[in-house]
Amino acid sequence: MLSGPCFNLLNLDDLPELDERMGRIPSVINKPGIIPEYDGSDLTSPRVTGQRIIMVANQLPLKSFKDEKKWRFEFDEDALPLQLRDGLNPKIDVLYIGCLKVEIDVSEQEEISQYLLEKFKCVPVFLPPEIQNKFYHGFCKHYLWPLFHYKLPLTSNHGAAYDPSYWRAYVSANMVFAHKIIWVHRLRGAEDFVWIHDYHLMVVPTLLRRRVFRVKLGFFLHSPFPSSEIFRVIPVREEILRGLLNSDLVGFQTFDYARHFLSCCSRMLGLDYKSKRGYLGVDYYGRTVSIKILPVGIHMGQLQSLMLMDELAKRVKELKKQFEGKFVMVGVDDMDVLKGISFKFMAFGHLLRMQPKFRGKLVLVQIANPARSRGMDVQEVQNETHHIAKEINEKYGKPGYEPIVFIHDSVSTMEKVAYYSISDCCLLNAVRDGMNLVPYKYTVSRQGSPVVDAALGIDSSMPKKSVIIVSEFVGCSPSLSGAIRVNPWNVEQVAEAMHGAILMDDKEKHLRHEQHYKYISSHDIAYWAKSFNQDLMRACGDPFSKRCWGVGFGLNFRLVALPPDFRKLSVDHIKSAYTNSNSRLILLDYDGTMTPQSSVDMAPTPEVVSLLNGLCSDPKNIVFIVSGRSRDTLSKWFASCEKLGLSAEHGYFTRWTKQSPWESSVLGIDFEWKKIVRPIMELYAEATDGSSIEYKESALVWHYQDSDYDFGACQSKELLDHLENVLANEPVVVKRGKHIVEVKPQGVSKGIVVENLIATMKDMGKPADFVLCIGDDRSDEDMFEGISRATSNPSLPPIPNVFACTVGQKPSMAKYYLDDSSEVITLIEGLAGVPVQQHPKLSEPEAATESDGTKFF
Repeated sequence: MLSGPCFNLLNLDDLPELDERMGRIPSVINKPGIIPEYDGSDLTSPRVTGQRIIMVANQLPLKSFKDEKKWRFEFDEDALPLQLRDGLNPKIDVLYIGCLKVEIDVSEQEEISQYLLEKFKCVPVFLPPEIQNKFYHGFCKHYLWPLFHYKLPLTSNHGAAYDPSYWRAYVSANMVFAHKIIWVHRLRGAEDFVWIHDYHLMVVPTLLRRRVFRVKLGFFLHSPFPSSEIFRVIPVREEILRGLLNSDLVGFQTFDYARHFLSCCSRMLGLDYKSKRGYLGVDYYGRTVSIKILPVGIHMGQLQSLMLMDELAKRVKELKKQFEGKFVMVGVDDMDVLKGISFKFMAFGHLLRMQPKFRGKLVLVQIANPARSRGMDVQEVQNETHHIAKEINEKYGKPGYEPIVFIHDSVSTMEKVAYYSISDCCLLNAVRDGMNLVPYKYTVSRQGSPVVDAALGIDSSMPKKSVIIVSEFVGCSPSLSGAIRVNPWNVEQVAEAMHGAILMDDKEKHLRHEQHYKYISSHDIAYWAKSFNQDLMRACGDPFSKRCWGVGFGLNFRLVALPPDFRKLSVDHIKSAYTNSNSRLILLDYDGTMTPQSSVDMAPTPEVVSLLNGLCSDPKNIVFIVSGRSRDTLSKWFASCEKLGLSAEHGYFTRWTKQSPWESSVLGIDFEWKKIVRPIMELYAEATDGSSIEYKESALVWHYQDSDYDFGACQSKELLDHLENVLANEPVVVKRGKHIVEVKPQGVSKGIVVENLIATMKDMGKPADFVLCIGDDRSDEDMFEGISRATSNPSLPPIPNVFACTVGQKPSMAKYYLDDSSEVITLIEGLAGVPVQQHPKLSEPEAATESDGTKFF
């Protein structure tokens, strides 16, 4: 169901199926507000097949010009989506979806859309100005972007506060992107792969997955992903997380960003992640969402081609002459508060103040790219940096010498490469940044070319040299192992790094340069594209190997992927088998099955006790509660159930009726190991706030569900290793489950007790011909596995009717499921023949059918 911030958003359940009969998306949107639905016109484009990649980004890789009232377009060779082509198989077709960087009049949009599709394989997304402004400048640049860079909106000077209208505009814009993708995808078939780029489009996967279940979908986040302490302040945090999780593959620049995402999934959605064969994955409703960690590289071919141009060589020669005899440092940053330009200037000024000998010999060239956002904060940064630069130049400059060369006009790529080529050091001092590629481009530029080397007057065979000073808060920092890493907030440390770069000997500079160039040249943009494509193909696997259900409303939609034979259990489905059988075994877990796991009072209600008594009153039934709870608790709770069988502590203790004695599944066991385990668990319980120990007769359990998630998980791993080491020679099993670490005797499990019950019924002359087993957690999977072993055991008679059922739609060894404990009660009521009570639950939308026949709810 939509959460509060999403109320009154698009009614996503009312969208029509998009196919050739329903029509297409209108290319022209001329009214502000929520984006309209599809128009009713017919599709005229032919349906073709073949593998293709649909590249989706906020902006198309195009440059736009208007000449004599006519628009002209050309590819933007610096655009990342365009550069990705070089890492792909030439036979793979690539189509681009995104916005243009200019505003197109409504009357021209239809014609331009057709032209761009035919000429450039680009599908433009046109947003009304009001939506565009709130979507991009409002929610993306003034809310999400600062937050993702650890800048909380505490005041008006620190980013924009959350605005529901901006969020609605963000969803509306994402909806238009999703519609465009669906239209393009449905024209080509299932061979399409969809790549979505960056934080502007984080809910597109949800909107897309709602309509096309089996779309092959990858998402790459180019910005940082903040820690859970920052991300959790977003009111729509779950909607954003579920958006990313509706992809097959989610990519991040660094391990830190991926780790923060996984921590958010754990803390806010209760999802576990795992590592298998070197790949990280999140288990999400039967699907494994793969996590990709790989920094984006640069386009080596484009940069090397540029360095062969005579025009570049001419500019390099001019700059060399201009800065002759000086040690040049270069910085290229966007004009933004997080780029740390003012800190860089202050560190430079500190160095000149402390080392007067460098005055007149040291120059910092700072190129400031135009700001990508607008507002008072941008203007404040511009004023501050200009003021500091002016102050330093007035204090330490002299005629013919300007310590800081501050270039704040738009500068071409060739001009930047020229500055890189003549600079002795590159300084990147951002206080927080994503994968900044400036040091990569600087390194390749310093590698040079025959043309550039000739302009510099150096021998091409001579060793190349470069020095990089990089903030430890920048995404490229981990991959630059030879860089001098600094804390940009520590002005003195940055000044010392500058000093060290100036005094570094040539051999050291060469070794650092070679180390960087080797990595950068082998991990370019082509390598990134190829690697991401391979992982996306692996993550998608066979999309038709499982049945799919869509559950959840609005942006809380998620896809449940389960085995083809996994289906919902109903009274009508098993009533006939139940009626025609003569010896029935009914096995029920308690917590989470007979009563909700979230209940405060877990004791059975009078209605549950009455229901169980009614089931036990049938002489053909043998009914057991199989639970992990102690026998004292179960005896107390079910004292009024004379004929109910109980199996306590996961099958260690069992009794058939209230009058029967408790029997132990393992005889003559020595519990001396408890003297070893208890003090160790007490030590961890004392050190882990919110954890506790459960003392059972046969086992000891350390619980940490109320502790900090990450710390509790870390402590549980250490406790598991500790106990396994000290109990290596003891007849016990150490298991780590959901929020628990348990030590119990070997040979004790719910699966074993189920096999014993089936075998005992055979020995009693009443072999079971009907088995119903219902449970909800990992220990109950042992029951399902035990039933499977019993049914395949040739020494036992075959059981014609077996119904293993899990609670909740999730991966399971069971072939059936029920949604929650209320449906379990309803099922048992139906079998016991008592009136079925109405249990409150969320209403379900009418089932719809996807184009392949798969039903979803």
